[in-house]
Amino acid sequence: MDDKTRTELEAAAFRALVSHLRARTDVQNIDLMNLAGFCRNCLSKWYKAAAEEKGLELDYETAREIVYGMPYGEWKDKYQTDATPEQKAKFEEQREKMAF
Repeated sequence: MDDKTRTELEAAAFRALVSHLRARTDVQNIDLMNLAGFCRNCLSKWYKAAAEEKGLELDYETAREIVYGMPYGEWKDKYQTDATPEQKAKFEEQREKMAF
């Protein structure tokens, strides 16, 4: 497979992942972190870092809006719930494995 095709496939997979996460507002970031070690915020940070590697200016809040499909504050107000003590404990147990 050539590099152009690989990049196009990777981009399509990323768009599908972001679309899926936008639709699954019931899935909290802490759940993603506890299960997979990354969340929507991690994707936003990676997106920003990729832009910077290409010499593009992209602030974190804009990257978050790309991933969340809306400003983060709006998403948080609409969909984020308080983490349970169990979720917080699991997060702390696995902290060293997380992508931050």
